[in-house]
Amino acid sequence: MRISTITNWAYWVTVVLTLLSGGAFIMAVRGADQERDAATTAWKLDEIAEQLQSAAEQTTEDARLYVLKGEQRYLAAFGGAKTQENARQQVIKRMDAGLLTEQERKALQTAETDAERLDAIEEQAVMDYTDGNVDKARAALLSPEHEEAQSGLLSSVTHFTDLVDARAQEDLRAAKEKADLWGLTAKALLALTALVFLSVLYFVLKRRVAQPLLQMSGVVGRLAKQDYTVELLADDRRDEIGDMNEAIQIFRDNGLERDRLDAELRKDRQIKDLILQLMHRLQACQDGAELAPIMARYAIQIFPNLSGHLFFMNEGRTVAVAASTWGAPTRSTLDFPSVQCWGLRRGRPHLSEIENGDVPCQHLEEDSADGGLCMPLAAHGDTVGMVYFEQSSGASDLLDARVYIELIAENLGLAIANLQLRDRLTNLAIKDPLTGLLNRRSLDENLNRLRREATDLPAALMMVDIDHFKRFNDDFGHDAGDFVMNQVAAIMTDVTGARGTVHRFGGEEFAIVMPGSGKAAVATVAEAIRVAVEKAPINYLGRPLGTVTISVGVAATDSSQPAATLLQRADQALLRAKANGRNAVATDWNVDEGFTQSISRRI
Repeated sequence: MRISTITNWAYWVTVVLTLLSGGAFIMAVRGADQERDAATTAWKLDEIAEQLQSAAEQTTEDARLYVLKGEQRYLAAFGGAKTQENARQQVIKRMDAGLLTEQERKALQTAETDAERLDAIEEQAVMDYTDGNVDKARAALLSPEHEEAQSGLLSSVTHFTDLVDARAQEDLRAAKEKADLWGLTAKALLALTALVFLSVLYFVLKRRVAQPLLQMSGVVGRLAKQDYTVELLADDRRDEIGDMNEAIQIFRDNGLERDRLDAELRKDRQIKDLILQLMHRLQACQDGAELAPIMARYAIQIFPNLSGHLFFMNEGRTVAVAASTWGAPTRSTLDFPSVQCWGLRRGRPHLSEIENGDVPCQHLEEDSADGGLCMPLAAHGDTVGMVYFEQSSGASDLLDARVYIELIAENLGLAIANLQLRDRLTNLAIKDPLTGLLNRRSLDENLNRLRREATDLPAALMMVDIDHFKRFNDDFGHDAGDFVMNQVAAIMTDVTGARGTVHRFGGEEFAIVMPGSGKAAVATVAEAIRVAVEKAPINYLGRPLGTVTISVGVAATDSSQPAATLLQRADQALLRAKANGRNAVATDWNVDEGFTQSISRRI
């Protein structure tokens, strides 16, 4: 029950009890007044009856004395006593109107009759005495009739007085009992009013208001300090205190929810900051080999509870190969055909969860209940790779992180596509489309780099020309000539290895730059290339093309010649090799420096 309802009920009950106790006190006072009135009336009736009796005796005495002595003063006293007696009888008659009972009224009438009879005898005796009949008057006052009338009057007055006294005592007793009853009732109602008031003070103010408010003040104090872990009162009461407790509960719940939202907002801001940092670094990457470990580094920071792989697609977009790994993924293989992934097939994110009834990808272990998300990486209308995330069993981090993963995948795919596009454009700019070797522009850049560095390290350059190359075009066609050129380019690349860089200079001419190589090393490599080309069997479409030979001109910086003249000196050496019959290696250094300028010919 609400406190306002209790206080209203207590208020009206107190008011009613107060009114009732006040009425009881009024009735008690009225009963006391009635008691007092009854006592006063009884006293007045007793007094009048006694006066009437004494007046009758006094009248009889005055009449006898007048008759016996004949003195006028007794006659006057008799007249005065008679008048007073008559006045008292009139008073008694007026009281008869509402104060006397029927029995008392009859007793009073008997007393009046006896008084009139006695008065008649005495008045007649006084008149006889006045008329001179002394003996008759004296005989009348001393006669038995007079004695009988006087005794009757006294007896009737005594009877009337007894009746009045009895009734007065009864009225007094009834009035006293009534006054006592109402007084006791008033005291009981007053005590009940006080009890209700004290009960309200104790149960409402102390038990239902003071104690809960004292407990709630501590709760509110902790909530004011944003300590939302405080336990509220376990009270399901439906009153104002309950409303306050419910409001505090709502405030606490709102505080907890606000803290939760703030924590999620901070986490979201932190994740977005990390994603932004990742995007900046992805945009600054030079190639895929640099991009992959950066993705792994930031993925473990953004999603600490997830693990996964970054896959790159091969040139034919048929196989996905893991380029980097973070966490400890266990479900997916490190390389797989693209048709084994539903995400790559559909070009849309695919969540492999056996529990939810979705189809698992074929590159995942089927006996695992862990969730796996395959997110294709696409840009410019082409799928360039895939990012894969998996979670531990029973966790929900993967679903929560899906939005962020999609955001990362969108930018990651664009970054990979841009790198691949840049690689293709770079290859087109620096590589020969026919042989795949670096072109003349790359050769110029390498030679310029050698000139700029101007170090003490030696450097060498070989100029290579395929002997009688026009013969292959004329005899077998241009396709066969292109095939010969590709075969020679492959042989030069294999023999040179990491010691130098092979360039297509133009037409059937090639240039090989060997930084860090001296005269002896470059001469050895040049001869090895010449021999390898000469001995290589070259067949095109099942037809042998015959023996292919090359002429090589070699120049080096450790022959007291600058790097700026390498190309000219190597080219001159090549001309000497051709002039000396081709299929030869010619150098630009002199014999007196300890080297022999020679021409090697195939026997």
